[in-house]
Amino acid sequence: MSSVVALSVRGAIATLTINRPEALNALGEPGDGAAFEEACRAINADRSIRCTILTGAGRAFSAGGNVKAMQSREGAFAGSPAEVREGYRGNIHRIARSLYHLETPLIAAVNGAAIGLGCDVACFADIRIAADNAKFGVTFLKLGLIPGDGGAWLTPRLIGPSRAAELLFTGDVIDAATALEWGLVSKVVPAGELAAEAEALAQKIAQQPPQALRMAKLLLRQGQTASYDALLEMSAAAQALMHHTADHEEGVAAILEKRAPRFTGA
Repeated sequence: MSSVVALSVRGAIATLTINRPEALNALGEPGDGAAFEEACRAINADRSIRCTILTGAGRAFSAGGNVKAMQSREGAFAGSPAEVREGYRGNIHRIARSLYHLETPLIAAVNGAAIGLGCDVACFADIRIAADNAKFGVTFLKLGLIPGDGGAWLTPRLIGPSRAAELLFTGDVIDAATALEWGLVSKVVPAGELAAEAEALAQKIAQQPPQALRMAKLLLRQGQTASYDALLEMSAAAQALMHHTADHEEGVAAILEKRAPRFTGA
């Protein structure tokens, strides 16, 4: 696996760490998409994992694309327009798709700058918490570019079309407090407490029944684009399956017996 992303698992919690601190965790080098894909595939296949944390090594979450590589037209930015297009589809889009289709709940612990592609990567998480020194920017236009990773689809769904347009059209970088006000993150904590806060939230989520937890995330994802009637049909089919799990029986028993449930994934 490429060193761009490190996967570690402790109990029911997986942690994905963007691991290119010398370049502020810049993304888009050849092989980055395959590395994220491999890590997310491993998490999806491990049914003991109930929640995942995504963060960055060093002092940044991710500064986005490698601007030096853009200038020299190397790596993902080399070749003709057709070749660059395929570089996005076969590499950068694989980062986006693998995170978007991760089956476990994903918490982005944004420990510093999340700029451009890095901001969009954070937005693929289900929940974002930020250190008080974090910064967010959709700065593609400042480079004469547009969001090439699906951010134009994603950001308006998170913070509304007006805020998303303001971020994109101005290229402004906002601080953590503004991100909280706009709904881009759900919590801001002191930088020194971020890892512990993310871990505590992940542990709380991991107490839920694993099959139902993954299904609940899938329904939230499908609900972004499916019609209400289609989602009702998906929900009924999924619920019928959940009614026949041992975890459902355990949840009912725990409520009636006034005790904490012990969910096993069965």
